[in-house]
Amino acid sequence: MQAKSLKFLQTNPTNIITLNYFEAKKIAEVAKYLKIPYSILPDFRPNIGDDLRSYKNELFELNTALFEHYTKNTILISPINTILRPLPDKKYYKSFTLEFAQTVDLKNLKEKLIFWGYEVVSIIQEKGEVSFRGDIIDIFPINAQTPFRISLFDTEIENIRSFDEYTQKSIEEVDKIEIIPAIAGVSEDEYIKINNKIDESKFDTFYKDFYSLGYWFLDKNLISKKFNLLYDMTKEIEEYKSFNELDKFEFNIIENSECEEFKPQNIKQFLEFNKDKQITILAKNEVLLQEKGINLPFEKTDAVVNIKCGDKFIISLNEFSNKKRKNPLILLDDLKKGDFVVHQTHGIGKFNGLKQIEVLGKTGEFAEILYQNDDKLLLPIENLDLVDRYIAPGGVIPTLDKMGKSSFSKNKEKIKEKIFAIAADIIKIAAKRETIKPKKMKFDGVEEFINKAGFKYTPDQQKAVDDMIEEMKTRVMDRLLSGDVGFGKTEIAMVGSFIAVNSGYQVAIVAPTTILVSQHYDSFIKRFESYNINIAKIDRFTTTKQKKEIENRLKEGNIDIIIATHLAFNLEYKNLGLVVIDEEHKFGVKQKEKLKNMVENTHLLSMSATPIPRSLNLALSKIKGFSALNTPPKNKQETRTFVKEYSDELIKEVILREVRRGGQVFYIYNNIASIELKKDKLQKLIPNLRILTLHAKLTPNQIEKSMIDFVDKKYDLIIATTIIESGIHIPNVNTILVENADRFGIADLHQIRGRVGRGVNEGYAYFIVKDKEKLSDNAKKRLIALEENSFLGSGAVLAMHDLEIRGGGNIIGTAQSGQIKNVGYSMYIKMLEDTLKELSGEKIENKDTEIKLNINAYISPEIIEDDRIRIEIYRRLSKANSLDEVYDIQKEVIDRFGKIDKVTKNFFEKIKIKIIASKKGIISISNYSENITIITQNDKKFIKAAAKDDEIILEEIIKEIK
Repeated sequence: MQAKSLKFLQTNPTNIITLNYFEAKKIAEVAKYLKIPYSILPDFRPNIGDDLRSYKNELFELNTALFEHYTKNTILISPINTILRPLPDKKYYKSFTLEFAQTVDLKNLKEKLIFWGYEVVSIIQEKGEVSFRGDIIDIFPINAQTPFRISLFDTEIENIRSFDEYTQKSIEEVDKIEIIPAIAGVSEDEYIKINNKIDESKFDTFYKDFYSLGYWFLDKNLISKKFNLLYDMTKEIEEYKSFNELDKFEFNIIENSECEEFKPQNIKQFLEFNKDKQITILAKNEVLLQEKGINLPFEKTDAVVNIKCGDKFIISLNEFSNKKRKNPLILLDDLKKGDFVVHQTHGIGKFNGLKQIEVLGKTGEFAEILYQNDDKLLLPIENLDLVDRYIAPGGVIPTLDKMGKSSFSKNKEKIKEKIFAIAADIIKIAAKRETIKPKKMKFDGVEEFINKAGFKYTPDQQKAVDDMIEEMKTRVMDRLLSGDVGFGKTEIAMVGSFIAVNSGYQVAIVAPTTILVSQHYDSFIKRFESYNINIAKIDRFTTTKQKKEIENRLKEGNIDIIIATHLAFNLEYKNLGLVVIDEEHKFGVKQKEKLKNMVENTHLLSMSATPIPRSLNLALSKIKGFSALNTPPKNKQETRTFVKEYSDELIKEVILREVRRGGQVFYIYNNIASIELKKDKLQKLIPNLRILTLHAKLTPNQIEKSMIDFVDKKYDLIIATTIIESGIHIPNVNTILVENADRFGIADLHQIRGRVGRGVNEGYAYFIVKDKEKLSDNAKKRLIALEENSFLGSGAVLAMHDLEIRGGGNIIGTAQSGQIKNVGYSMYIKMLEDTLKELSGEKIENKDTEIKLNINAYISPEIIEDDRIRIEIYRRLSKANSLDEVYDIQKEVIDRFGKIDKVTKNFFEKIKIKIIASKKGIISISNYSENITIITQNDKKFIKAAAKDDEIILEEIIKEIK
């Protein structure tokens, strides 16, 4: 592919059409190497009338590429499905610049950006968004890699800085930025005309607006009348024509080349053996050559081109980079009105929002929490760290506690005793393992085994392997490996298994379900086919006779790797060297006891699809090793999401579209009482559809048997009440429908959506609501955020946060859900962390200084209007442990929102006092007018400030306690 395009582009620097986006990227590397200006069009396949919010990323890529093409005359490299469509005319691709010292008419700028398709938001998280906050404008142009923050002095641009959308912190100053249209560069008149056409259209989208449908009303034409096809694409063209109209065009098929794609396994060796050949080495810097021990001239470029033409070679040391999934630090919506929360002393209540209250003539901000009998707790906002969102197993709706009653603290004490026993057990086992000499392993051949994987490891995978090997060398390994399904955990387990078998030991792979055993078995057989290694499996379908035979062979040492359910705990091994356990939290108490005995002096690798919180990770780090895989596989596509109003026609069309392409469907219907009626309704709608019903009233055996039948494609659709099993990899399921999606939390919807699109095919999630007019604004916003499909959106961060918290709860030895229910996951984990630290001899800081200052101190809504962002900043400040953290947040607030006022500055000073005082062991600080009282363990001190001013009182306290 690269070879024939190299020959063609050298003589015809013009458009090339590929089959898909992956090929287009490879051809673009050749154009880059030849220094031909190019633009890549994305794989853009919406049907007319589709909601463009679901295709936002591709639309922005398309518009950026077309802008470059029209204004800089670049060649186009495009997948066939995109280039056959009529694309917007050149007239829509304009731009304007904003630069230092320029005068800006804010009203005009705001209007222009809205007409051009930029969405006005309160906090920038992705391309195509703009935010106006007094004299600060944040904008993420679709043609930029980072968003920009523009500070105004009156109407003049004072400075422009790029910033990080994950942390919201500024990066560097720039002189100017160019802004191009997000949807189209239209005037006010054109914008109004298009919106009128949208209102009159019959298109069914959740919101009928310019962002969702504007694109369909632009003037469009075929971009060229002649195309150069990489190879014969008659089938694809005919398929496109069967669904769409297509203008006439000519095409030319690029001739094959005598050259071929070629990449040596060992570059250094290859260069030594081929000194007489003409070899061009490509590298973006000399470090890549030094790394490989090569001392030869090279061409400086970041192009990835590997071609052999007779005795001539082009060899690239560059690699395609994987998209690393970054976890944003900003956790919006962590606490919102109506959420259940747990207070460390008063227990479970309901958060009722922020309240500004005046006490003795001074104003402060409080979090209002409702308890039983309509009792209210007003919590000073600087103590927000005493409260956590209530998250429980199985989404339990909790009972509110009674304020001032001792039942919550009694509950907490009981749980503390149990946690102490669990933590002591964890530490005892770890201490015992430390004294055992690890089984000696041989590590030769590992590199060759890794090279046979058929793909390049992600940096995370490489680090996990390196850490695992290091641990196996120095102690009896106990390592937890976390990563989403499809992120490559099994490959790490295979490397561990290879090391153990190669060293003369046996390996047990233990999984909680027959499906997982079967999936692991197939993967292992395929991966080890070129090695003389005996692999067997035992699950509930293994006959008694087969089981007996496997047991004997295992005892005699004739089986190297056994893959089994909990039955593996009862087997006798000749020489067990490694146990790999998948989804450990799904095993029962007795099974975990057996596991403990089984791995007393054996290396252990635990795998989990659920991440765990970093804080717990740190608390356990002296006891367990940790590896996390956060980089998605190379060709992983995000799941396309649509929010739709219920109609039989829609349900029928969505299900049939998936079944016709040979796929299967999940249908989430969260009402066990009427699930059978729902199934009958679907059956009437699509009579030949093979439907399976799953719900919590079935036994685990029934559920597992049904799931196996589903994986074996005996059914087309599962209708189920709750989230489908997390660890199972069913690449054939690529469509999920969620009925009454507005009744689910945003984190749940993210997790549900993650169940599809796990193979190479694109996944589709349909969130169905009964009547969109009756939805609250909040529910609408939540669903739209999901439809816009960003991993970044606050919901995704929240989903990640929820997952981690649940994952932290799962890590603990025994089934704890009853106790967790009483206090929620967050508090349970906090208690566990503290106990682990205590037992490890670490000092736990007590931060209970009471600050009762009668001053005006709160983050002013005039500085930060959005309550969600104010709560987020309050939350971070209340959890801050050092002055440095407070100064960082203060700088960030000034950077994001401009100059702060007196009351906001006072609040920051109050937090600084709280931190200094808690470190000094001060019990309380209070004031009445200018009279200040400081109480310590042994002393009570009275001081008088020079005046009653809030700033002077704060200064006096800091001076005194520092």
